[in-house]
Amino acid sequence: MSKYFLKCGKLFDGVELELKENVNILVEDDKIIDVGRDFAAPDGAEVIDLSHLTVTPGLIDAHSHIEHREICAFPSVPMMSDEEILLNMLYNAEESLKRGFTTLRLVGVTLNGYGSLALKNSINTGQFDASRLIVAPHGLGTTGSHADFSSIYRNTPYLSEAMENADVYIGNGADFFKMRVRKEVKYGADFIKIMATGGFATPHDGPHDIQLDDEELQAIFQTAKALHCPVTAHAYGPRLVQKLVKFGIECIEHGSLIDRETIKMMEDAGTKLVTTYWPMEDVVHPNEEGLEYMSPQRRRKSLLYGAQLKETRALILESNLKKGYGTDLIDKFHNYEHWVEFTAWRKSGVSALETLRAATSVNAEICNRNDIGVIAAGKTADIAAWHRDMITDMEAIRDCDFVMKEGRVIPL
Repeated sequence: MSKYFLKCGKLFDGVELELKENVNILVEDDKIIDVGRDFAAPDGAEVIDLSHLTVTPGLIDAHSHIEHREICAFPSVPMMSDEEILLNMLYNAEESLKRGFTTLRLVGVTLNGYGSLALKNSINTGQFDASRLIVAPHGLGTTGSHADFSSIYRNTPYLSEAMENADVYIGNGADFFKMRVRKEVKYGADFIKIMATGGFATPHDGPHDIQLDDEELQAIFQTAKALHCPVTAHAYGPRLVQKLVKFGIECIEHGSLIDRETIKMMEDAGTKLVTTYWPMEDVVHPNEEGLEYMSPQRRRKSLLYGAQLKETRALILESNLKKGYGTDLIDKFHNYEHWVEFTAWRKSGVSALETLRAATSVNAEICNRNDIGVIAAGKTADIAAWHRDMITDMEAIRDCDFVMKEGRVIPL
């Protein structure tokens, strides 16, 4: 049995919007046993002095893409083998853990097989010191949709056709999507991810385009409900998001162009939103250098919708939506640099502790994991600590000084 007594300088517990001082945490094996000021280190406990640091729960990125080893590698993903992608994922999950992110929610992986679930299981059994993975194995979509990466090569039809035929997650019709949902759940999906609209990075569609018809959507939601598996969707505009709320969707990814009416519908239904501010940060807070990292089509479409992106962000921020922290990193930074979303929230006027709550207890709820994201007795001992000033420093979580995952101290 391992036993640790952590002496915290300041503590954010993941829930209350305050930093508590001089709090102690007792950990036994993989659980937090006690949190407070009024107890001393018990016999046999190893004392870890974090009195010079701010302690938080292990952070969670609720919208992660970890297939890329290099910056700006997104267009190359369709040309990589499953084996190369899987090795990149392991590398990024290891690097993410060292940076204080103990959990990553993978929202559809560009693997034809189910290697993401194999990696998740290998991490869970302790074969690798890496972030815990909450996995939707694929982003399910239709021919030519935002999910169909073969569209990048649409000017070479024979190549595009061959690539589409190899992609198990691309298809059409209600029967196809019933089958795909059943297979995702069969092999261990934590949730279902659908690519329901066009996007900013794909070459020939727009973020308001609806790319699944009602019969396909009904098949997805009825099948997932019967299998007790939650559904989330890549979706930007109000027309589709309203339709998805009526279908009973649990969560929306992005939502960057929704309106006030849609937000009210989501609030009333309890639909959660993973906001992914960072990919649009250089448009919302103009930065010419940052725009240079975008692909030409993403830059063009982002600027086209710039005013609406700013307006929607303001509406989301003032709303009562349950908002999760997700990076959606595909360029400019490595996939493991999850700190960048913290900066985007802070520049948008969100307090540091509200941002941290989104990245801890709110994201734990989005992941359907009530055992993580909070420092309290009985919770899993996922803990991180940081030397930078959480309140004033907009890059405070860029540098992590201490990580514990499931009661194990992780070498940094």
